[in-house]
Amino acid sequence: MPAFELVDICQRAGTTVERYRLHNGLVLLYLPEPRAPVFTYQTWFRVGASDERPGKTGLAHLFEHLMFKGTVQTPEGEYDRRIEEMGGRTNAATWLDWTFYHADLPAGNLGWLAALEADRLANLAVTPEAFESERKVVMNERRETVEDEPVALMSETLWARAIQTHPYSRPTIGWMADIEGLTLADCQAFRAKWYAPDNAVLVVAGDVPRDALLGTVAEAYGDLVPGHAVRAPTTREAPRTSPLHDTLTLPVTSERLMMAWQSPAATDADHPTLEVLNELLFEGDSGRLHRALITEGELASSHFAFVPEFRDPGLYEVGVELRPGKTAAQAEAVVLDSLARVAAEGISEAELEKARNRLETRFWRNQQTVQQRAQGLGHWEVTAGDFQHVFSVADRLAAVTREDV
Repeated sequence: MPAFELVDICQRAGTTVERYRLHNGLVLLYLPEPRAPVFTYQTWFRVGASDERPGKTGLAHLFEHLMFKGTVQTPEGEYDRRIEEMGGRTNAATWLDWTFYHADLPAGNLGWLAALEADRLANLAVTPEAFESERKVVMNERRETVEDEPVALMSETLWARAIQTHPYSRPTIGWMADIEGLTLADCQAFRAKWYAPDNAVLVVAGDVPRDALLGTVAEAYGDLVPGHAVRAPTTREAPRTSPLHDTLTLPVTSERLMMAWQSPAATDADHPTLEVLNELLFEGDSGRLHRALITEGELASSHFAFVPEFRDPGLYEVGVELRPGKTAAQAEAVVLDSLARVAAEGISEAELEKARNRLETRFWRNQQTVQQRAQGLGHWEVTAGDFQHVFSVADRLAAVTREDV
């Protein structure tokens, strides 16, 4: 039976993570947590919406749905049934840089789960009828979550307009015309290219003995053949020298504003600085723009901001819902004025300390469960190429200075 090679062991913040690699390229991250009799089993693939070809948008997301359609040995529904029968839960998600699947179960269920996961990776069997049914499900999902939702439609338009060359301009769910044109053959080719052991990262965390884990996973995945997928090189978006403006006419009762600026990649030295800036602008009752837009300025009823954590540079996105009678132009002026003041006058030490403390507290709060810790490891392994980045997040935030902001 093939055996795993130990690549490295990381001991940080009271946590030990072991990284292994199988002969076919499969990476396994092991986080032992025997304090509770549960474990999480996550499979991350280094493929997302940004890896799709033009005209084939939505393929990564649609294929995520198809992974639950059964195999030659396992009928459709059996995977979910067995997990639910054991009191577990399962789900999946697709984003621009990755796709991941997870199952959370009581301890003692590793053997059959690993066999099922390896089986659907190697032997997925999707009928034309199942494909067509799921394609219609995704089309309805797009109608409900994007086309009938003004904020989602605005965000999709903004990313498509603001990003000219990078594939981040394409929506993860796909353009409707592309979804309508996808075929079962497209999905089979997508699977053959991307769903292989050397493009996957397994994260197993919880009450699972090391020797049992290594032997079980090696037996389940050892015969799988690597795919040698190579990501197409991406073109870095050129710095913008002038603003773009667009207007959508939608059936809403009050105006909405969405703005974006080019943002750094997740591993860029400027990324934690952007997080701090966003925190002191929008988060909490003391946020500068929260006060200017809502509590003092009385222009808006709500706002949001999104700092992406992507492999490549993306967009820092801000959204504002105006009160009746107020205009998007008024809100835009307030946002730009607040940013100009930060650039010209700086921020106080108290603002910086509060923003850093809130961000660090939120980070550690999101590391409380074994599922959350495993997800952090998987995310950074596929996004940054090294799970150990998760252990530097708090330190990077603490190092941000007023001058940086």
